Amino acid sequence: MASATVSPRPRLGHCIASTFIMFRNNYDNDSVTFSPQGRIFQVEYASEAVKQGSVVRNAEELSSYQKKIIPIDSHFGVALAGLASDARVLSNFMKQQSLASRLTYARAIPLSEITSRIADRAQTNTQQYGRRPYGVGLLIAGVDAKGPHLFEFQPSGVTQEMIACGIGARSQMARTYLERHLDDFESASREDLIKHALRALKESLSQDKELTVDNTSVGIGGVGEDFALYEGQELTEWLDATFENREGGDDAQGGDDEAMEL
Repeated sequence: MASATVSPRPRLGHCIASTFIMFRNNYDNDSVTFSPQGRIFQVEYASEAVKQGSVVRNAEELSSYQKKIIPIDSHFGVALAGLASDARVLSNFMKQQSLASRLTYARAIPLSEITSRIADRAQTNTQQYGRRPYGVGLLIAGVDAKGPHLFEFQPSGVTQEMIACGIGARSQMARTYLERHLDDFESASREDLIKHALRALKESLSQDKELTVDNTSVGIGGVGEDFALYEGQELTEWLDATFENREGGDDAQGGDDEAMEL
């Protein structure tokens, strides 16, 4: 008695999904290949890295927070979101360029110029085979001869000057707060601007979390004032003044899953 085995007919949805995965893999092996839709998947992956949390956790408790504000020169610094190793590469490059400007031209490098240089460096990584885009976003803030500036840098090499901005995981709520109070910033004092920034960070936390001296850093630069980084107990006065109705003080909460940076 003869028998025959009939293979089940594959479902259409399964075929479409398998075809899409195979199709996508053909175009995400490097950063110089465009998909038929005009997308560069490697750049999209790098942009997603900016949204990922970067705090080190073990099974029981938070072990440490990652430092996310880096002073570059006396007149500016950067805040990062994404891969810290890539941020170190770019920050070291900016420090070298800043030093070269002072040695060669006896001047502090303009913020628009240093931003343009790291944008060109990032863009090159999307044009040469064997390289990958930087998986980090930056906020470049400081003061030069033309006044105060704030630039946003994206892994694709796109940069734009902003009045106020937030990047990283859960940053949309912070941006919403900044947009809502945008008209107040021009006439605000230094202390008021710090309070606005802290409140914007608080908006990005869940309701049962608080900003503390352990999970917050503040970088400040201004006209006639060198860029400075404030951490730890230096923030106590600002946090208490900004959140006067906090219960239990800084020790009441252990912070959120990601160190919040300004």
